[in-house]
Amino acid sequence: MYTEPTSQKSPEIYTVARLNAEVRLILELQFRSLWLCGEISNFVAASSGHWYFSLKDNEAQVKAAMFKQSNRNASFRPQNGQQVLVRARISVYEPRGEYQLLVDFIEPAGDGLLRQQYEQLKAKLASEGLFAPERKKPLPSSIRRVGVITSPTGAAVRDIVTVLNRRAPAIEIIIYPALVQGMQAPHDLIASLSHAIRRHEVDVLIIGRGGGSLEDLACFNDEQLARQIAACPLPIVSAVGHEIDFTIADFVADVRAPTPSAAAELVSPDQQAQLGVVLSLHERLQRAMRMQQGRAAQRFVQLVERLKRQEPSRKLQQQQQRLDELQQRLTLAMQRRLQLSTLTQQSLQQRLQQASPALTITRWREREQFASAQLQQAMLRLLQRKRQQAQQHAALLHQVSPLATLQRGYGLVWQADGRAVHSVSQVAVNATIDVQLRDGHVSATVTAVHPKTE
Repeated sequence: MYTEPTSQKSPEIYTVARLNAEVRLILELQFRSLWLCGEISNFVAASSGHWYFSLKDNEAQVKAAMFKQSNRNASFRPQNGQQVLVRARISVYEPRGEYQLLVDFIEPAGDGLLRQQYEQLKAKLASEGLFAPERKKPLPSSIRRVGVITSPTGAAVRDIVTVLNRRAPAIEIIIYPALVQGMQAPHDLIASLSHAIRRHEVDVLIIGRGGGSLEDLACFNDEQLARQIAACPLPIVSAVGHEIDFTIADFVADVRAPTPSAAAELVSPDQQAQLGVVLSLHERLQRAMRMQQGRAAQRFVQLVERLKRQEPSRKLQQQQQRLDELQQRLTLAMQRRLQLSTLTQQSLQQRLQQASPALTITRWREREQFASAQLQQAMLRLLQRKRQQAQQHAALLHQVSPLATLQRGYGLVWQADGRAVHSVSQVAVNATIDVQLRDGHVSATVTAVHPKTE
């Protein structure tokens, strides 16, 4: 029989309450806050305003509580069977000795996971310096070509083209089409961006799309796309969604525009405003010339008065001649300036006419007609190939057809019940058979059967 040694210290005896309290402290210190995804079950909204439920997956479940001061900020009311993402602390409900989650944040699992991945990637790239202002490139002061990476059928490209044609019709627009939603979209955007970099034919790039949910904009939160944008040698303007939408592409791009229309305004000077400046300068020049002419005329009057007081006729004649010369030079100078201003104004008007949207529309209409003609030619060539293939197939079918065999003098033998005769064992003497030939049928009676001898 075993007895406890008397020299050993007596064991420390816990009460159940003390054990539960210390376990609670250990768990709360070890797991201060964690994210958990699971399915809601056994949901109860108590009259006190607190929520009690279980989170489960295919293999286990855990109890959870979300107190009133936390759930009042929730954007929805959980339902049994709903997948959610929660942020919680682990604790122990001491009276029953049950460990549970104390939830302080809850949202539907889909949006929550996307937002969590977004925040993690944002923190990662920010720590690498990809958002730093000093690495961002300024927009060019003079822009002749603008590249647009977006869906060619979306509202964003229409907004960008409309704004650019209105503000600066002389700017050429090059569309690099790409998907902007779905699983394939990040790869498509990266491919279009790489294509634009290789061609290096534009002065600035706009990448973006119209507004949407967090899931719709998820392709612009792709890590590989963000790194490609950061490494792009061309200045990039990010224009994703509405003004309240922010994506990873917005942070790594050189300039972030709140909307696609705003991006088009950023990369295009307002030619109407430029024309206003030119006209204002022309008016100032005219005022200056009039003032200069007025001062010259006043000076002329003053000189005439001085000459009258001095009365040297010869000197007066010389001064008069000099004044005439100066007046002629002034008149010529003013005429040249007026001509220069007129030529400048005519040049600006001609440039505006050349940049008219009508010319662009005409070019696109010619391209459309050329493409339509090419499509018709391609369809005719395809139809001819298909017709030749059909004729070849018909010839092959005719070669293997039993009717072709009949044409060469062979016949098909049928029993009276319509079954084909393949062997002498299928017919007997006095049996009636039907022989099909090239141009008709022959009915015959079997008078003898001669099996083949080995």
